[in-house]
Amino acid sequence: MTPTSAATRTNNRPVVLGSTSRYRRELLERLRIPFSVTAPDVDETPQTGETPRQLALRLALAKAQAVAALHPQAVVIGSDQVADLAGQPLGKPGEHTRAVQQLRQMRGQTVIFQTALAVVCRATGFEAVDLAEVRVVFRDLSDDEIEAYLQAEKPYDCAGSAKSEGLGIALLESIDNDDPTALIGLPLIRTARLLRQAGVKLL
Repeated sequence: MTPTSAATRTNNRPVVLGSTSRYRRELLERLRIPFSVTAPDVDETPQTGETPRQLALRLALAKAQAVAALHPQAVVIGSDQVADLAGQPLGKPGEHTRAVQQLRQMRGQTVIFQTALAVVCRATGFEAVDLAEVRVVFRDLSDDEIEAYLQAEKPYDCAGSAKSEGLGIALLESIDNDDPTALIGLPLIRTARLLRQAGVKLL
């Protein structure tokens, strides 16, 4: 049950998260505002010549716009994350063999996780996008470490095959970013900023 006081803070305009990610849902819950979740119907295939940054921004906005078409009175949040290894996008591995390949590619390397955010409200004409870059340096992992990690956490639904909020932190040398939740999948500092700009009262 959502508290009445929380509902009042949004000025009665619903908030919708356009995502199927449980990680983004759990992160958005930290802001303590009522929201619903709708899965966006968006083709996530990269376009020819598209950089990881461009891909993340395009998909975040496309997801928000697709869900806003279904909920025109709502403030809709869309987000997408692409792991950027030397300009090449690394998506969700989906299965074990692909995850092994990704982690072998990333060991000893710096990977930039491009986490894009879009907030759209059709009723007011509001539309804004932002992006948080997270620079992650991976340790020079052995094949045994990669296998042990994947068996333990099975992060096949995560871009780059690692969960920094879990055991995946042991794979890393360093993380450099200005929005601590961005690497998990939703940059909450930027999300809060865009929600305020869209008229959602958080405090």
